[in-house]
Amino acid sequence: MDIESLRIYCLQKPGVSEELPFGPDTLVFKVGLKIFLLIGLDQVDALSFNVKCAPEWAIELRESYPQTVFPGYHMNKKHWNTVFAHREADDHQLREWIDHSYDLVFRGLPKKQQEEIKEME
Repeated sequence: MDIESLRIYCLQKPGVSEELPFGPDTLVFKVGLKIFLLIGLDQVDALSFNVKCAPEWAIELRESYPQTVFPGYHMNKKHWNTVFAHREADDHQLREWIDHSYDLVFRGLPKKQQEEIKEME
């Protein structure tokens, strides 16, 4: 997975927007008004991104993929993981973790907003 394929994958999800709220070097993907993925645009050699994760699964992933999944860099370590591509996980697993983050954030949105986003599909 490269940064452009990650971007395309995120943007195809219902209700997703991309922004640069933290400056020109950090691309943020949101569902509704809530962040589900952040990625640095200054990456050259290694692709990494932050995704939200259920706390129990976050610990399990860190233990199962010790060279790939780390506590979220500059994020709440309980709820966020930093994931490095091209290490122990394949693109299918990376997309699964992105989907989990999106779903987790989507389920936390107000019901009315969830319904509006579902109507976009």
